Formats: sequence, C-alpha cells, structure tokens
Amino acid sequence: MTPAPQVLVIAKSPVAGRSKTRLCPPCTPVQAAALAQAALRDTLAAVAATPGVGRRVLVLEGAPGAWIPDRFDVVAQRGEGLAERLANAFADCGGPSLLIGMDTPQLTPSLLVAGAHALRGGAPSVLGLAADGGYWAIGLQRPDAAVFDNIPMSADDTGAVQRARLDTLGLAPAMLPLLRDVDRIADAVAVAAAAPGTLFAHALRELGFAGIAEGRFAEERAA
Repeated sequence: MTPAPQVLVIAKSPVAGRSKTRLCPPCTPVQAAALAQAALRDTLAAVAATPGVGRRVLVLEGAPGAWIPDRFDVVAQRGEGLAERLANAFADCGGPSLLIGMDTPQLTPSLLVAGAHALRGGAPSVLGLAADGGYWAIGLQRPDAAVFDNIPMSADDTGAVQRARLDTLGLAPAMLPLLRDVDRIADAVAVAAAAPGTLFAHALRELGFAGIAEGRFAEERAA
C-alpha cells in the first residue's frame, strides 16, 4: 500500500474584484469575495477534519490570511494558465496527492477519505467530475505534466477531456461522486440549500440571496 496521500487545495486569496467574479451581478465584488472566503474556509475545514491523510497544503494565488487553519503548509501557485498551475502544484508538492479546488463548500471529509483511500489502495488516479462539465478533484500517484498538457479549462467538456487523457496515459481514474461547483449565483443558491450548515450557506443568507429561487437566475442566464 502506498503512503497516505497529501491533500492539496488550489485557491485564490479572497479579494474583492478578483474572487468569484462570475457571481457579479447580482453580488457586488465585496459580497462575492465574502462568499469566496466562506467557501474556502469550508473547504479547508473539511480537509483539516479528514483523517488518514498526509500533509495538507494550500496552493495559493495571492496573500495568505487569518482564514488559513493550523497545520496547513502554503505553497505559491506557479504558471500562466490553470492547467499549468495544476501540473506545477503536483510537481512542487510531490505525490501521491489529491487536489481539490475551493468551489465546492459542500465538500465533506468522507468524500476526501474516499479519494485518499483509492490512491492509497493503488488507483493510478482519482477524478471527481462537476455538474458544469469540469471537475472538482483530481488525484495522482506522482506528478505528471502530461496529464494536464493542453487540457481546455473552464469548458463544458473539461472533465470528459481530462478523464480521456488519464485513460490514454494508462491512469484510469477511480471516480468520486459528481458535485456542483459554485460559479454563478444559481449554483450558490443550490449548493447552500443542499449544505445549509456551512459557512458558505450562512454567508449567503446574511447577504440576502439564499431565499431567492434558483430558477429565477437560470431564466435570467438563458434570456
């Protein structure tokens, strides 16, 4: 059995005008940054509470803040685009590693345990797809830049292309459950409703958005 994998969280420091900009409108940049910080704090708390993993690492763009829990190492992101930054995160931290983003505040330690267990049991890779066509988690036994080379990020088929690349490289992934990323306000409303006890859901309620029907935002986006 391989060593306990580390968990990497790749994230932006929550700063108004740079964080969760697709929530604007209806959010202001300050409100979007507040929601980003809440989502990041929920994510880091889930990682901190996950048993049986190795090092916990925040791979950060921007300045660290008081929202980082104890027992996290902080590594700066490197690279021009997200694909390059993902490859560099694995390279800088070594493997085996399970990497997640900050867009799924509904994340639970049990989901992370499942991904870590798959890697520790010898799965060549792990992948958790997102409902928008991307993915929320990827795990590798060792760094491999070819995994991310020319993968189109933030596209409707990012997850499918990434899974096909892993298969092509002989790294057929153990699959984690589908989750919904928080990209737009309709996503935020749906995720908060599904995980009402999170800091993210509390922040959304405090800002007055949680009671607005998700369908309204879907209709506005389609208009």
